[in-house]
Amino acid sequence: MEETLGSIRPHRITIQDRKTAGITGVSDCVSFDENEVVLDTDMGLLTIRGKELHVNRLTLEKGEVDLDGTVESFAYSSNEALRRSGESLFARLFK
Repeated sequence: MEETLGSIRPHRITIQDRKTAGITGVSDCVSFDENEVVLDTDMGLLTIRGKELHVNRLTLEKGEVDLDGTVESFAYSSNEALRRSGESLFARLFK
């Protein structure tokens, strides 16, 4: 029998010189543009704000995201509203 704690992936943020960041434990990319990236992680919604942000790699199967640009802030919030909506990014894009 599989434990529920085993289904949660490790969540880690690695940032170098406020220019590049690697994030693990990502379930979905909610939205992104050059000033803000919003990720659904196992620890809640993660909003990354900055300038000239660019998502270099997004691998949802592994739960990993790499981005570059000038990072100004990281902020967590509850992801319950997003989970209740039940729609993925692609479902919202192709309405």
